[in-house]
Amino acid sequence: MNNPAPTSPGRVALFATCFNDTMWPETPKATVRLLERLGVALDFPAQQTCCGQMLTNTGYADEAVPLVRRFVEVFGGYDAVVAPSGSCVGSVREQYAALARRAGDPGLARAVAEVGPRVHELSEFLVDVLGVTDVGAWFPHRVTYHPTCHSLRMLRVGDRPTRLLAAVEGLELVPLPGADECCGFGGTFAVKNPDVSVAMGEEKVRNITDTGAEYVVSGDNSCLAQIGGLLGHQGRTVRPIHLAEVLASTREEQEARQEEAR
Repeated sequence: MNNPAPTSPGRVALFATCFNDTMWPETPKATVRLLERLGVALDFPAQQTCCGQMLTNTGYADEAVPLVRRFVEVFGGYDAVVAPSGSCVGSVREQYAALARRAGDPGLARAVAEVGPRVHELSEFLVDVLGVTDVGAWFPHRVTYHPTCHSLRMLRVGDRPTRLLAAVEGLELVPLPGADECCGFGGTFAVKNPDVSVAMGEEKVRNITDTGAEYVVSGDNSCLAQIGGLLGHQGRTVRPIHLAEVLASTREEQEARQEEAR
């Protein structure tokens, strides 16, 4: 690794997100392996729940308020909170304030204002909080990167993920045509507008396969679910993988797994 030793972030909590916890548990596990390798001791508050984004985006704002209260109660005592999801972090940082105002609760609004800036998407936490771009990863594959709408437009993570990927040993990063275009998932959008969603996703998949990449990397498993489903339906060999799992990968771990498999 070429970076200086990571700075101390204080007391840090992992916000796994319900989507990852129930469908892609390997992603939060990879986040823990990665951050512990960098010297970060993570807490996992077992009381954490969904951030409520699905409710908010679908118009059930009042129903989302109890989840806002739960989030600030669970994570309010930490110096930093990290999540492997730009979408859920965007919900906390950009939607919670409006939900607190709607609830007419000044105490909740203050708590949201205090906690929100301490909640970070994974690439933000690595680059901005820890001050690292080379995390000592090894991933000898040709990959392309899909920036999700919420990480790109709501959080404005910019080139942090690609700077991290570019520093991975053995990894060949190829640009994705139309990278900033939506994959068509959008939570309930995909359910309410399936034809439009599939058309958007098929264009994304066409651009991905044109790159010749072995893997498509992203910071949100929700988008990778959409992309991976269409790749599988078309019989494509490109595999979706979360950014955390690429950055957690090391030569030593891969060789140990190969040895166990023999």
